Order: sequence, then C-alpha cells, then structure tokens
Amino acid sequence: MSLDLSPLFRSTIGFDRIGRLFEDAFADAVPSYPPYNIEKLGENEYRIVMAVAGFGPEDVKVTAKENTLLVEGKQSEKTNGRQYLHRGIAARAFERRFELADHIEVKGAKLENGLLVIDLKREIPEALKPRVIPIQNGKAVEHKAAA
Repeated sequence: MSLDLSPLFRSTIGFDRIGRLFEDAFADAVPSYPPYNIEKLGENEYRIVMAVAGFGPEDVKVTAKENTLLVEGKQSEKTNGRQYLHRGIAARAFERRFELADHIEVKGAKLENGLLVIDLKREIPEALKPRVIPIQNGKAVEHKAAA
C-alpha cells in the first residue's frame, strides 16, 4: 500500500506542522476552484500561482493577516452588453485560505494573462537565526573566592 501525502501540501507553505496538515488533508470538503500551484523557488522563497481567468485586478483581493493568506475573488455583475450562448469560463466568487508558517511574508502579487502570482519569502529575524559561538584558545580563567 502506498500513502500519497500530496494533499498535505495543498494549503500550507513553509512549515510542517503535521497535526494541522492531517486535519486539512482529510477535511470533507476540499475546494478545487480556482486551481493553483505552490512552487518552491529557493530555500526561503515560495510562489502561489492561481488560475483566475476572467478576473481583473479590481475583482481580486489578497489579504495577509497573522499566519493566514486570504485570496478572494468576485466579479462585478456587469455583462457590458454581452450575451453568452455558452459560458465555460467560471466567473463564480471564490475564497481560498493558505496557512503560512512563522516569518513568511508576502512580497507582492500580480495578475497577468489570467494568472494571479503571489510571491512569498521566509525572513527569519537575526535574533532567531543560529549563530556560531567562537571558541577562544588560551588559559582558563581562575575564579577568586569572595573574601
């Protein structure tokens, strides 16, 4: 039997909190619209690419709050005088949430050719980065007893 862990990576970026991942992976209703990719560009850089054909920049809202990235889309009700004989390009509203690890920051978002591209980067504060402690060579320091 082979266990497919790919559902674990659907809505998380930059961390591996197994408990929450399993909850998300086995949730009953996993939304599939709009389709998206999560790419790892480097050790600390990520990209989300969402297919949002038919949506313009004014129809999509990207919000980062605490460790959650929320992408919402809603087209205006205007048809601009168009009469559709067949409408195969989805225009329904959507809301997609991504859980972000600590220190993941949204660097920017752009909409081009029907693709929403959101760039993310992990920026660990200096105080939390590992540091090498230099070892000095020399005599041990003698401690004098207090008199």
